[in-house]
Amino acid sequence: MTKTKLMALLCAAAALLLPSTASHAETDGVWAKDNWQFRLRAIGVLPDEDSTVNIGGKASVGDAFVPEFDISYFFTDHIAAELILATAQHQVNYTGDINLGDTMILPPTLTLQYHFMPDSNFSPYIGAGLNYSIFYSEDSGTGFTDLDIDGGLGYALQAGFDYWLNDNWGINMDVKKIYLDIDAELNSGSIRADVDLDPWVVGTGVSYRF
Repeated sequence: MTKTKLMALLCAAAALLLPSTASHAETDGVWAKDNWQFRLRAIGVLPDEDSTVNIGGKASVGDAFVPEFDISYFFTDHIAAELILATAQHQVNYTGDINLGDTMILPPTLTLQYHFMPDSNFSPYIGAGLNYSIFYSEDSGTGFTDLDIDGGLGYALQAGFDYWLNDNWGINMDVKKIYLDIDAELNSGSIRADVDLDPWVVGTGVSYRF
């Protein structure tokens, strides 16, 4: 099954389940505080890249480990939308050890989730959605100039769980797979790379709900 079909299937399943559960908004109002959940995680952004470079060889992107903040809004007890906010610095290499430069990435990701057991201490979920990655503060490596990386739109798949210690605080584990293609240029475009970045985003942290 392709990643596009899998994402569509997950979203369709969540949409079909939407009418079957009581809506927070119906009982408490859209802005009621108990519709919201917040998390602070430590995440590893682990590219699983494949690349094509016009001069041959391969480009690779280093791992990054950063803090991440996310906001979830519950439309019903089972259906939620999650937005993650983080930024990370990655080093770009050629043939494994030639430093082409480094860049900052801002990758906001919005997913639609289904929470299987929202009233249990152990509350697993799955999700699917979209990522848009913005690259900024590119800095070329020694001997290279004009590193430029275009942002891109990608798909995201997600699985995780909260383990609630009490009514408000819990522990979270979360894994995302983001399918993202990017284009990079160096030396005024004389070196060009098409990179399937496709990172894993693995995180753990704390959850808070009202």
